[in-house]
Amino acid sequence: MDNQSILAEVKDRVAVIRLNKPEMRNALTEDLTRELIDAIRRMDEDPDVGAMVLTGMGKAFCAGGDLNEFKKNLDKSAPQLYEEGLWSTELFKLGAVVRTPLIAAVNGPALGGGCGLVAMCHIALASDRAALGTTELRLGLVPYVILPWVRRAVGHRKALEMMLSAEVLTAEQAERIGLVHRVVPHDQLEEEALTLARRIASLSPLAVRLGLDAFYTTEQIDLLKSFDVLSTQRIVSFLSEDLREGATAFLERRPPEWKGR
Repeated sequence: MDNQSILAEVKDRVAVIRLNKPEMRNALTEDLTRELIDAIRRMDEDPDVGAMVLTGMGKAFCAGGDLNEFKKNLDKSAPQLYEEGLWSTELFKLGAVVRTPLIAAVNGPALGGGCGLVAMCHIALASDRAALGTTELRLGLVPYVILPWVRRAVGHRKALEMMLSAEVLTAEQAERIGLVHRVVPHDQLEEEALTLARRIASLSPLAVRLGLDAFYTTEQIDLLKSFDVLSTQRIVSFLSEDLREGATAFLERRPPEWKGR
């Protein structure tokens, strides 16, 4: 799948999705946002994809929103702004909806909405050249759409500090607060992300999907109620072909042959 704003390819059960607006530092234009939503959804629905890697072409991961489009918004009506804003909302809902692990390979600056993409991904690796921050207040904006993900990644107090200070963090600072999981040398970033993606893609597709479903389903409910939900989901695992195959393969000391069911 190739198009103007997004490049995507699949190899060894791993989909690599590249933001392809390097001349704009991969800003989240309306076109790029729509195409990114489409690419992630397509890969999530593909049974031959076991993990996804999201990265940027050129020197930036994603510089956030497109300022030229922001300026045009000043002349639009409230209904227009609401309707067009739904695309951003749909993009940032995907992290809690897709059931194929999404890994960010942060190859450069990830600011504003770009920082939100990093926080949305299930796992985030960052180049030692990366820089991250919720810088919207510098422009008189508020990071409305990305705030839930940033808060979940770094906690309430740190998210508030990030928003109000509009500070740009180094990759190492981002790692210390939990915004990214690991920092790696720049020239090793993509291979590290691919290695991790291949490892995840080698696991039971059903178990991975059920794991993500369990994680996000129980995040929003009462602690005691979450045990009831997980007990029900646990039955699905116990009755699955993949668990039977995984246990048998382990005892027979051979690689499992997953069926995804």
